[in-house]
Amino acid sequence: MANLSPFEIQARPNRLLMQAASCMLFVICMGLYMQTSVRRHHENPEDRVVPSLTQLAAGIHASVLEPAEEDDYIPADNASKWERFKHSMIVKDTISSGRRFLISLALLIPAVVLALHIGLYPWFGAFFMRFVLFFDKIVALSLLPILFIVFGIEEWSKIALIVIGVAPTMILDVTQMVKAVPQEQIVKAFTLDANNFDVAYRVVSRQIMPQVINSLRLNLKPMMLFLFAGEMIAASDGLAYRIAIMRRHMGMDVILPYVLWVALLLFLIDFSLRTLNRRMHPWFQA
Repeated sequence: MANLSPFEIQARPNRLLMQAASCMLFVICMGLYMQTSVRRHHENPEDRVVPSLTQLAAGIHASVLEPAEEDDYIPADNASKWERFKHSMIVKDTISSGRRFLISLALLIPAVVLALHIGLYPWFGAFFMRFVLFFDKIVALSLLPILFIVFGIEEWSKIALIVIGVAPTMILDVTQMVKAVPQEQIVKAFTLDANNFDVAYRVVSRQIMPQVINSLRLNLKPMMLFLFAGEMIAASDGLAYRIAIMRRHMGMDVILPYVLWVALLLFLIDFSLRTLNRRMHPWFQA
């Protein structure tokens, strides 16, 4: 096995080589970025499209230790770094976007419960299934003007956009998971004197829960996409709002740290869900 070519299916690299290979593309991208930045700044020292390390450091400092321009908070001269960080624009924007994101996440729970009933109870399927199939084909962003009219430009229009954009797909996905549960198990549960509630919530829901969590992980990025769409069009704070503001001033030194920060947040949420799934359902094999 050790002498096999890297392009062989049976090749198994050791742990050190695996770690090195997983970091290689990151190193290549950083190298290409640095080369492009050096070349552009050699041609134009004031270039802001591909900021240098010094410009990026200044942008990170402004994001992490300075308040937003529209914020009324003015730090004292002797304010600690922790005090400045608590009132910085990246903390303010993260809290605003995080609140909208988490509320939307909580509102997907009823959608999962509805999908469980659609897949398990024929009358629920007859009543809801065709409507969900049709609603899933509506482009959520096309409803944004309607949501602004109904909910205004405040929080609920953005939350509704996320839920409308993700919930129908989640419902259809979970419904297929429920239908994939072997019918023999449901019949067996009834023969053991289980009632409808037991079958739904003690037999079927426990089997599909690991797949539901995985489905939620795959929908994290669409959720953030719809959140960004709402914040970029109408918001006074939030991660996407700040990126849109910085775009007008060509503030790539702030935009790039914000983009990486959003990616890190989504990675941490995904990692948390994977860890939770592994702890709660050690028997599950994807």
